[in-house]
Amino acid sequence: MFGTLFNRVKMACAGSLAIAVNFVAIAADGEAPKTPKTTAEIIAAAPASDWRDVAASDLLVMDLTQGQIFIELATRFAPLHSANIRTLSHQGFFDGLAIMRVQDNYVTQWGDPNDDDPKLAKSLGDAKTKLPAEFFIPFKGLPITPIKDVDGWAPVTGYVDGFPVAADPKKNKAWLTHCYGMVGAARGQPTDSSNGTGLYAIIGHAPRGLDLNITVVGRVLRGMEYLSALPRGGATMGFYDKPEHYVGITKVRLASDISEAERPKLEVLKTDSKSWASVLDSRRNRSGWFVHSFGHTEVCASSVPVRNKPAQ
Repeated sequence: MFGTLFNRVKMACAGSLAIAVNFVAIAADGEAPKTPKTTAEIIAAAPASDWRDVAASDLLVMDLTQGQIFIELATRFAPLHSANIRTLSHQGFFDGLAIMRVQDNYVTQWGDPNDDDPKLAKSLGDAKTKLPAEFFIPFKGLPITPIKDVDGWAPVTGYVDGFPVAADPKKNKAWLTHCYGMVGAARGQPTDSSNGTGLYAIIGHAPRGLDLNITVVGRVLRGMEYLSALPRGGATMGFYDKPEHYVGITKVRLASDISEAERPKLEVLKTDSKSWASVLDSRRNRSGWFVHSFGHTEVCASSVPVRNKPAQ
């Protein structure tokens, strides 16, 4: 009986002490602890110094009847493919071509429907017909901002220039990952059979098994809704069964070929900034509507924010 009474007194004292300590903490701060900021609030509050311009020479503007799509080329990771795509776009190669494949939860693919027929295939002009594969670059010296979260596909993951990256430091390899919205260069059986004339965008769950097997050339910054909401193709890997089902491409231009007055000016949140680190923490530790948070994220879980460059 004495023990029970003693425990009750001890618990009451502990509760009073906790209340007192909490009161002191609140009093010391002058206010109750604040609710964590949402991802949207963090992005909205990011200072101008935490954003970078998208270079006009790296920005593709693709026009469909459905809307406009903006793609940033990953020149650091695929310099030869990026240069070839610039040449193709500058010459108007993609104008009048088509989206020929939309495979559910996988890719939307576009290019020349007649590229297998030498008599009907569109001329590449000054662009190169053959390029080496650009599956990876050296890890050493790469300005990667790694994330602490474990990834099953690579020892290291993180971001470079706003692009999601995986790496194996022991093998001195780093590569762009097949996250949602990433753009790759379609290839055939030979590893060096891509040249940028056929491209695809990931529209489903990240197919990371494609990493290190295809040259990744960029990322869709805006307009994913126009690529991901298209009618799905047929049973053969999502390719449309009939030419009349193709989705026409009106034109593809480099932003640098558009007049200064009409040129789109976009900014991407710097992935080595405090704002981006806060965004990732907000994704690891969900609040508000969420009743459970895993304290974890991964490289494909959050797209790096994009916005129009504010007027000066």
